[in-house]
Amino acid sequence: MGLPRTERIGKAAAGAWVLLASLLPAGTAAQQAPYSVEDILAAPFATDLVAAPSGSVFAWVRYDRGVRNIWVADGPDFVGRQLTDWTEDDGQDLSQLRFTPDGRQVVFVRGGGPNRAGEIPNPRSEPEPANQMVWVAPLDGTGRPLAEGTSPAIAPDGGTVAFLNRGQIYTRTLDGSASAGPLLRIRGSAGSIAWSPDGGRLAFVSNRGDHAFVGVFSLGDRSIRYLDPSLDRDGNPAWSPDGSALAFVRVPGEGGQLPFSPIRSALPWSIRVADPATGASREVWRALPGPGSAFQGVTGPALTWLASDQLVFPWEREGWRHLYAVPVAGGPATQLTSGEFEVEYVLPAPDRESVYFSSNEGDIDRRHLWRVAATGAPEALTSGTGIEWSPAVTGDGVLAYLASDARAPAHAEVRTGAEGRPLVDGYMPDAFPFGELVEPRQVTFRSEDGILIHGQLFLPPESADGARRPAAIFFHGGSRRQMLLGWHYMRYYHNTYALNQYLASRGYVVLSVNYRSGVGYGLEFREALNYGARGASEYRDVIAAGRFLADRDDVDAARIALWGGSYGGYLTALGLARNSDMFAAGVDIHGVHDWNIVIRNFVPSYRPEMRESFARLAFESSPMAWIDGWRSPVLLIHGDDDRNVPFSESVDLVESLRKRGVLVEQLVFPDEVHGFLLHRNWVQAFERAAGFMDTQLGAVAAAGGLKP
Repeated sequence: MGLPRTERIGKAAAGAWVLLASLLPAGTAAQQAPYSVEDILAAPFATDLVAAPSGSVFAWVRYDRGVRNIWVADGPDFVGRQLTDWTEDDGQDLSQLRFTPDGRQVVFVRGGGPNRAGEIPNPRSEPEPANQMVWVAPLDGTGRPLAEGTSPAIAPDGGTVAFLNRGQIYTRTLDGSASAGPLLRIRGSAGSIAWSPDGGRLAFVSNRGDHAFVGVFSLGDRSIRYLDPSLDRDGNPAWSPDGSALAFVRVPGEGGQLPFSPIRSALPWSIRVADPATGASREVWRALPGPGSAFQGVTGPALTWLASDQLVFPWEREGWRHLYAVPVAGGPATQLTSGEFEVEYVLPAPDRESVYFSSNEGDIDRRHLWRVAATGAPEALTSGTGIEWSPAVTGDGVLAYLASDARAPAHAEVRTGAEGRPLVDGYMPDAFPFGELVEPRQVTFRSEDGILIHGQLFLPPESADGARRPAAIFFHGGSRRQMLLGWHYMRYYHNTYALNQYLASRGYVVLSVNYRSGVGYGLEFREALNYGARGASEYRDVIAAGRFLADRDDVDAARIALWGGSYGGYLTALGLARNSDMFAAGVDIHGVHDWNIVIRNFVPSYRPEMRESFARLAFESSPMAWIDGWRSPVLLIHGDDDRNVPFSESVDLVESLRKRGVLVEQLVFPDEVHGFLLHRNWVQAFERAAGFMDTQLGAVAAAGGLKP
């Protein structure tokens, strides 16, 4: 596949450093002054890559020290250029990019979604409230806001955009000739809006709490027809290429299920095809009982209607998420992918003859790209030590994707011949420490119950000198996540990968742990028995990780710290509460401390007093149940507009720890959300985290071991 990606990113100085480093005596690079948190977080981050349906042009979002802008690259040369011109990090995200049918305008959303009180994130505490707006930017002009809203869907004629505003569907003309207004009023909350190929109808999902309908609105007579309404949850509508039919997924309702508990099977889900003119539908496929009976989607469409009248969909029948195809007329499903790997990103080809996807086939801790048709074997498009995801294909068949590796952070590449090249040449800032980054090593170890756990081990450059070093164990959030052998495809974990690298540069041995209940290793690993609120079985992986490091000759077993955010903060707190004898300090970023509080945040109807047995187990699975054993110092970091983990989780924890004489430091970001929106907050959080570990583990070393 040619040179490694790191040496092809277009930064001459970085390439020269890599070449020079290979010629220096061992240890020379490690003697250079360490880089800063600001330096390693200076790398741009690319996301939301899309291709125009006609012509040859790509668009994507680029974060540059927190400043968000849209970039585009036109064929045949595909040289990236900045389209929008925001210059400040105001915390307002750009997302949901859509090209108009002619490929000459990009519609997108600026601003984050509302919380339950209807408030848009305002992390800079601006006097005026923030908003979430649909924008349009011509490729040869200046962007402008269209209307308040989200989830834009552009009509096939390119003249109108439909979007969501407070759960209702609105429209506006793209040229501004007509103002925004509601298209229809429905009960429930609308979502998944999709125009019919002729633009005469609009499909949508009406979510009504314990059930959901797929509806079709006809613009001609302004009528709504719900497709075979039922007591179930219908969703994921997909139009046939000629617009004569609509496929959708039907998931039976099971009201007793709660988040953060394993679900290995369920009442089987099904695929139905409906006549939008009459509303009648028929079942074309149903999942079998057992593995795969609980619906699991992918990033991208859950249903892809191919030109051959085959529906492509994900299914976990073999215990791994794979792609299958079923005839629209009905019948048995044909398996398109197979093996011990997971399909993740899915993109229909412009001609609807095949689908592109990413998976970890043959490389379980990375991602690569593939293509498969309804008949024939999958075709590998990328391979090697890089990571590739989010494919985008232009109307004339040019492939681009997002890519990274152990040293090169996420960026957009276009496929030219047998390999890819960056769409933006020389995109890395001079301060970025390319040559000083380490290659994380894939490691595995087993928990006491025999579960095989994968991790990435970051060794400091001077680790060959025989010294015993401090160590840090990192736990990702989610828990439906997987850390990789390189820069991550999600911005949150792109940043946490940076801190793991930074800690290694400061002499730490760092272990990033893919504990059970994460993705990438199959259904049974993801739906691990007794995980989370059902018993915290993943804590066995925390202990196994600690022992893995303590047994290494290059680790000082008395100086092992834990750190993580969200679910990773939960495991950090649980480790400090249950095993302060093993873990000397921790950095808990917006972590979960009482499952009964956090579950109610996701399921407001949850009442612990009505589910006494479950609530008791959920509390026993929480750090607060073990608070009397907590002795190790901790740094708590939290934003007080967190929409995932209530800020009260940290307020309550610090009160309990203070009463027990535990050393607690805190860093609070007013008006910041769960995944910090401001670049400066990430920098400050990580500087404090590294400094806290240095201080606390240094104190342990000076005292000659862990406190009794």
